[in-house]
Amino acid sequence: MTDIVLIHGAYQGSWIWKLVAERLRAKGHNVLTPSLDGCGERASQLRAGITTETHGEEIAKLLFFHDLKNAVLVGTSSGGMVMACAAETARERVGRVVFADALALFNGEKIRDIVKRPAAINTPLAIGPSREDAAGRLFADLEPAQREWAADRITLHPEAVFTQPVKLERFWDQPWDADVLYCSRAPNPGEAHIRRSADKLKARWHVIDTGHYPMLSTPDELTRIIAGA
Repeated sequence: MTDIVLIHGAYQGSWIWKLVAERLRAKGHNVLTPSLDGCGERASQLRAGITTETHGEEIAKLLFFHDLKNAVLVGTSSGGMVMACAAETARERVGRVVFADALALFNGEKIRDIVKRPAAINTPLAIGPSREDAAGRLFADLEPAQREWAADRITLHPEAVFTQPVKLERFWDQPWDADVLYCSRAPNPGEAHIRRSADKLKARWHVIDTGHYPMLSTPDELTRIIAGA
């Protein structure tokens, strides 16, 4: 049995991992799928001061309080940065990291350096797509029923996660057992960005012919990579 923590990306919550979590648990793994502060079912907690670093600290505390050791952390989209922050903070509790079509910024970079498309909704605290934008663009390659299911669950994401530079003073200089997955139909964060992280980490390289949400479109393939099969 392996302890696995699945970390969602922007506009998401724990719900995005439903299919993959079910498959991993069926294989006997202990799987945690937290919704980050201000996200998913915790969207009502949205407030100023939520950053990539506070999200990373949240995951580091989860590892501590659940007394996880040698855990596999999986981050997708902006969750890749949360994963890196948590792994840097709780290095002794992390056995492997998996970047699943994830942002992998170096210290001092910010998401808006990489993903520049403006959001449909902008508030002083959060940004995100409208439901129509999510269904017609973000989830456009999903089957209709699944597209509607996902679009019903999107929430806005803390604005500072996109606009504030990340603080990663040690992550990229440490050795990691790492897997990096590129989704070839996803325009962002893009192959060049993802290959950069794979090269830096000397990671195992994976490609899935799908869009940016492999946990919904190709859960079996993503489960296999996470499980190390």
